[in-house]
Amino acid sequence: MPPPSAASPEAFSVETLRKRADFLRAASARRVPAPAFLLQARERTPDELANTKTGIRIGYTCSKKVGNAVARNRAKRRLREIARAILPTHGKPGWDYVLIGRRDATATRPFTELQADLVRALRKVHG
Repeated sequence: MPPPSAASPEAFSVETLRKRADFLRAASARRVPAPAFLLQARERTPDELANTKTGIRIGYTCSKKVGNAVARNRAKRRLREIARAILPTHGKPGWDYVLIGRRDATATRPFTELQADLVRALRKVHG
């Protein structure tokens, strides 16, 4: 069965992770490396689902290793854009994802390859 399109009612809402505790829980979960980023993914527990919406949650991080503030912000913008395009159709509701940028690669990798990398990483997580 093909994934739902972004315009279909089966596409899920995506909200942003903001609390440090959520990032720490994701850090101890599944990890899938990609050429331009690292994907961390975890399924929320039933207790967490009772207290939050059932949609997809995503967080972004780029350390100072990525570069100065301009480079980190550019890398995070690119990560946000691929997540906006891919997660509603390929992500699973009830899951938290964190995208971690890599030095030079996140900002310079062609955009279509970034998107393909995220699709591949999500398949590995849910495969």
